[in-house]
Amino acid sequence: MIKNKLKDSIKTERTDNSNLNEFTRQLQEQIFNQLKKQYSDIVLDYWQHPRNYKSLKNPDGYAKEKGSCGDSMEMFIRMKKDIIVECSFLTDGCGTTIACGSTATEMAKGKSFTEALALISAQEIIKHLQGLPEADTHCAYLAAETLRRALADYLHQKKAPWKKHYRRP
Repeated sequence: MIKNKLKDSIKTERTDNSNLNEFTRQLQEQIFNQLKKQYSDIVLDYWQHPRNYKSLKNPDGYAKEKGSCGDSMEMFIRMKKDIIVECSFLTDGCGTTIACGSTATEMAKGKSFTEALALISAQEIIKHLQGLPEADTHCAYLAAETLRRALADYLHQKKAPWKKHYRRP
């Protein structure tokens, strides 16, 4: 009798888990389909598969900025002969912020200091992502500004390289 109750309980639990898993899958699919109506495929790809999402130890340039929505972003750059050889970011922000940070770091790699300053802007990030809803454009501004400030930090550190070892990225 107890064995039968236990078996029934296990079957019920498996059925409940199966129903919950199916509900979760369907809900995720609905959410993703709604996102596809608002965002380009490239935004969704960068959102789901962020590029360069990591910190760098002892970066040549570093910045941390807070956006108008409350998201923050950190950006790290490593330079070699004034060329950005590595660029990465971290954020506590939404998927759009992640996509914009990924885009900014991808665009910066291989560029000279001057090229990065001149060519990477919020508008260029939005263009690369094939557009953003108006409510999300601030994420591109956050990424562009964080990169600009990391480059400014690089310039500052270049004048006094010993300071690099005493700051806290």
